[in-house]
Amino acid sequence: MRVGLYPGTFDPITMGHIDIIRRAAMLVDKLVIGVAINRDKGPLFSLEERVAMIEAECAYLTEQTGTEIVAHPFENLLIDCARDVGAQIIVRGLRAVADFEYEFQMVGMNRALDDSIETVFLMAEARHQAIASKLVKEIARLGGDVSKFVTPQVNIALKERLG
Repeated sequence: MRVGLYPGTFDPITMGHIDIIRRAAMLVDKLVIGVAINRDKGPLFSLEERVAMIEAECAYLTEQTGTEIVAHPFENLLIDCARDVGAQIIVRGLRAVADFEYEFQMVGMNRALDDSIETVFLMAEARHQAIASKLVKEIARLGGDVSKFVTPQVNIALKERLG
């Protein structure tokens, strides 16, 4: 069974994330969405809320693709999380060249820690390349319309949280 791990903070999950999840699900038999606890980032949504959003947004993708998609919180090293869930592949989404430079360094470190786990990069579709959770939160915080960047359920959650 091919298991992939797609890690991130997902605060909140965006249409860009969903695009990468949908495409990654076609490459593996099981896709684990690694939800980083990352207390240092001061997430807008709690870990439980982020996991629930992922589960809700990915339920139809499981039906659509036939790939099991599960959310898995983690607070350890990414490579250790990959081992914990039995992943042979780490999936990373790229939006721009700047993402690649950072990700390239991370791949080198992860390969030094465990060279049996491959990293696969998926380019975001052009219409999703500008979407970043940080920017979505800022636009929503300032009263802007983020409906093009998140699902209706996530949009409601953002409005409720940011008032």
